[in-house]
Amino acid sequence: MRTSSSGIGTVWAQGEKEVWGPVSRHRTRALVALGVGVGAVLALVLGLVLGLLGAVGEEGPDPNAPRADVGYAVYRGTRVGDGGGVAQFLGMRYARPPLGKMRFRRPVDPAIYWRGRDLKADKFGPICLGISQPYPYPGGAQDEDCLFVNVWAPANATAESKLPVWLFIQGGGYTANSNADWNGTAVVERSGRQMLLVNFNYRVGLFGFLAGERVRADGDLNAGLLDQRFAMRWVRRHIAQFGGDPDHVVIHGASAGAGSVALHLVGNGTDAESGERLFVGGVGESVFFPAQPAVAELEWQFDLTLQRTGCDGDDDAMGCLRGKSTKDLQAANVPAAFPGAPAAPLPLFFWTPCIDGDLLPDLPYRLFEEGRFMDVPVIMGSTTNEGTVFAADAATSADTTAFLQSNYPLLSALNTSAILAQYPQMAPVPAHNAWFPSTAQAYGDTTFICPAAHILSAYTAHLGNGSRAWGYRYDVEDAAEVAAGLGVPHVFDSWAIFGPDSQAGPGGAPESYYTYNAGVVPVMMDYYISFVRTLDPSRLRYAAAPRWPGWGDAATRLLVQGGNVSAETLSAELKDRCAFWETLAPVMRQ
Repeated sequence: MRTSSSGIGTVWAQGEKEVWGPVSRHRTRALVALGVGVGAVLALVLGLVLGLLGAVGEEGPDPNAPRADVGYAVYRGTRVGDGGGVAQFLGMRYARPPLGKMRFRRPVDPAIYWRGRDLKADKFGPICLGISQPYPYPGGAQDEDCLFVNVWAPANATAESKLPVWLFIQGGGYTANSNADWNGTAVVERSGRQMLLVNFNYRVGLFGFLAGERVRADGDLNAGLLDQRFAMRWVRRHIAQFGGDPDHVVIHGASAGAGSVALHLVGNGTDAESGERLFVGGVGESVFFPAQPAVAELEWQFDLTLQRTGCDGDDDAMGCLRGKSTKDLQAANVPAAFPGAPAAPLPLFFWTPCIDGDLLPDLPYRLFEEGRFMDVPVIMGSTTNEGTVFAADAATSADTTAFLQSNYPLLSALNTSAILAQYPQMAPVPAHNAWFPSTAQAYGDTTFICPAAHILSAYTAHLGNGSRAWGYRYDVEDAAEVAAGLGVPHVFDSWAIFGPDSQAGPGGAPESYYTYNAGVVPVMMDYYISFVRTLDPSRLRYAAAPRWPGWGDAATRLLVQGGNVSAETLSAELKDRCAFWETLAPVMRQ
């Protein structure tokens, strides 16, 4: 990466006060990225619209800007951070636009029409279209053409620097890009400019997870996961041009991104062409295990898509779908009740990965239990109240049953009776109906908390107590969240991990991360930075923080709670609940 010595940067406040306590407002669950449209229209030569390689144009090169040659283009970034010490590259294309004939297929390399040409990389590209979103999306912030990657690197890094790489996979329940465009400046600065951060978009909803045997025959299943794998491959091929080490990449996901990390751990995380390992460590922040059915169980979903798009009478179903406009397909990108499930409420996550027999050979619970996963260091954990932002505001036990069956439709009446026995009516919480606490705890346990515990226990069982596996529970309270009855909600730790200034606009950090919870930020940042750099969260930890204990046979995890960081073991009650859910995992398709 060629850089200059000039530039004006943004100073990122770290908030290193030793002020700890409860937290503020978890503004919104779905973080909406402020994307930009594709610039640089090729008006000449065969109308090569699909050959556009950058989210922005090429005119007016700045000789002082950092540059990176990725073979098919030279991307020109900007200098940010304290004194311009961080090189920022936004909206770079990592795959060809997945449009027309490329729909519902694995990604391919970008075209080379711009080889040797400077392309500006100073604005985020559009994120991928989410379920039930309008199209065209206001301002072009979401689009079908969305496979863009962003890199933050020390401005003085070179191809010989070989710095560790933190690759973040955003969440959104496989139906949205919900943690898009976290800015990596703060973590690069916090690391002493000794690492890189990369994030990217991947296809979701109908565009990323349409399944059925006709997709298998004339396309690729789990296209969204294949996008993620292709982004890892892009990093392996090109990150050295930004100063990164292709042999030291740690993947970290939040929510569905964390579920994706788990799926890549059991999905042979190597490059299919070279056989080279794509990552050396994994972090699951709120590991997400929805129902992930077999292909044969999703034929009804494919048929429904044909009906919604008017392709149900076409002998070439896939050709018909590829011939539809983005607007027509987006109109079909909406949920419906699963067969056998209640008509209401609709499922939270209509499109999810499927067991395809290739990338995902079996249900993830079973694969981990059988030891069929990569032997790399891992961190897996959750917040205390994972289910509160998802659960139905149930007034009765019947409401609880309907909610669970709408999301896990193969649960029988016998199953739901057993669930209610495990989760009887609990003490009330503010602003919610009587059965909300039980519904939220049941959903949080089965979908997030117990999957993380299962993965960590599998590492210990198959690799021994010497395995490098760490767990955590994040219990830093925010007064507004508690008052709203949400406790410490889903992915509430993200702002502490990346720094509170790392997400602007809607969904930005609660005020408490700048005031009474500011002290948690350097602690969490340093644990994560340490893991990315050394594959051990304790080696470079914050000076006042304790060593992070390994999981081991005792199921010990880090507890981040108010003004105290300590260790705890899973309670007997939680172990019993997780054992219960483990028995239901096959019928829940987890």
